[in-house]
Amino acid sequence: MRFIRDIHAEKSTTGQPTVSLEFFPFKTQAGESKFFGKTLPALMTAKPDYASVTYGAGGSTREKTLEIVDQIQKEFSLTTMAHLTCIKHTRDEIDAILDEVKKRGIQNILALRGDPSPGEDWSRTEGGFEFASELVTHIRRHHDFGVAVAAFPEGHIDCIEGREVDWQHLVRKICCGADIIITQMFFNNADYFRLADYLSEAGVKIPLFPGIIPVANAAQIRKFSTMCGAKLPEVFAARLDELGDDSDATQEYGIEYATAQCRELLDRGAPGLHFYTLNKSRAVLKILTNLGLA
Repeated sequence: MRFIRDIHAEKSTTGQPTVSLEFFPFKTQAGESKFFGKTLPALMTAKPDYASVTYGAGGSTREKTLEIVDQIQKEFSLTTMAHLTCIKHTRDEIDAILDEVKKRGIQNILALRGDPSPGEDWSRTEGGFEFASELVTHIRRHHDFGVAVAAFPEGHIDCIEGREVDWQHLVRKICCGADIIITQMFFNNADYFRLADYLSEAGVKIPLFPGIIPVANAAQIRKFSTMCGAKLPEVFAARLDELGDDSDATQEYGIEYATAQCRELLDRGAPGLHFYTLNKSRAVLKILTNLGLA
């Protein structure tokens, strides 16, 4: 397996965008069997450059996350990044996790502050880290991994001072040793380009990958957007309202909207695309086909 920074550097020399896929740990054995037996083999036909696997709220899926990353790398030879959060972990526990990550041949970490479990408030674990920047610094000082960090084009939902204050925190986090940046999902490309301009003016040179989610279910996407503070553009939301309970039409509109979103991002210089797949293949494959990238 390879460092993601090297994969992107190689792709950029050919003028090709980097394409990556994000998955989450399964809730059932049936879901796991479907993913490895059908979903991932279908997605591999598009020849993605790398994948990532999320880490449940409060670190609830730690072992499962690493098992999935390990299995993807071994069975599909696809470089895969493990998410790692600060929440509910001491420094010693973080080091133990990173030792296991290394033993499994995983070379890339997405360093996150993390979210608390439902019904709990965020609090720093005694003997642990408060911010993702501290986790990035620790990894860089004591371990040899490629490190990615998260960015929020509309500002982090918990940063009450506003998006530019959040972006100042992002720059400091990047300066701690990040290789790449992946954004939270967004639906208005102006937010991505505003962030990209801010980082460029701050002297940041590492790639900023836009996070794209193909909408398949209106209620679901409204829930997601509320949780993370990603606003739905008025025209987009109105069209979802018009489609109502027509799930097929909603999925087709989601593919159409995401295709147009991705096309503009790439035409205006985005270094690649990071898809929040929701462990499904059809929409992502259709979008990549529409873009001539499958």
